[in-house]
Amino acid sequence: MNKIKILLIVAVLLSTVCVAQGEEKKLGVTLDITYASRWLSDGIEVFSEDGAVHETLAFDLYGTGFGVAVTHHSATDSGWVDKQRLDYKVFYGNSLFDDKAYKTKYKATWEYWNYYDRAKTRGNIQKLKLGFSWPELLGNGLVPKYTLAYCYPAGRGYDNNKISGWLHIFGVGYNLNIPDLPNPVSLSADVVYKDAAGCTTASPKDHDWSHATLGISTKFSITRNLTFVPGVYHQLSMDDSTNTRDVTYCKLSMKYKF
Repeated sequence: MNKIKILLIVAVLLSTVCVAQGEEKKLGVTLDITYASRWLSDGIEVFSEDGAVHETLAFDLYGTGFGVAVTHHSATDSGWVDKQRLDYKVFYGNSLFDDKAYKTKYKATWEYWNYYDRAKTRGNIQKLKLGFSWPELLGNGLVPKYTLAYCYPAGRGYDNNKISGWLHIFGVGYNLNIPDLPNPVSLSADVVYKDAAGCTTASPKDHDWSHATLGISTKFSITRNLTFVPGVYHQLSMDDSTNTRDVTYCKLSMKYKF
């Protein structure tokens, strides 16, 4: 946990410097604490039947589209020390063809996964992601999405040098308005094709449809800055090298924007 404190201090110092250089635009800061009854990372149950807590501090850099974030993942029970990790992220998002039916929103992300209780050559991973969505393409509130991801060892000569590979994630989202709820209910469905990727475990290099996930969530504004987001998800296992069973789990998130 000392590493988390150091990262938070560095992030605050960097944001303070940036404020002095860009006072005309506001720095966005979001603290997100999420409880999950299961943690499914690339389809794999990291802590088996135990739950997880995800703590994220994210910075939106003055509306430029750039941002940075750090997330700590830990189990709700003991015995998983070597699978706890810190994720460091740098991302950029924007849109193209804003006045067209094929308006395209995109987000590019670089991630570094740090399994801080393992030797870094054993578990640390980098991941590149490029995600797209088309909010106006289908109409009727349906939003198709596609994400291409590539994971690889964090350095040369690492013990996990067989994990490199691609992920293709195809999905669709829909916001359902319900009169008695203050915000829409978000429905989602996605399916994943693993093309040799072993991001979470150095599993055999499969080239197959690995899993699909159905989700439903909404949000409630507690105060002007505090939001509660509950969600329920069901993952369908399609390949035993990823997961051998279907899993239903929930997520409960508290998000505070400074």
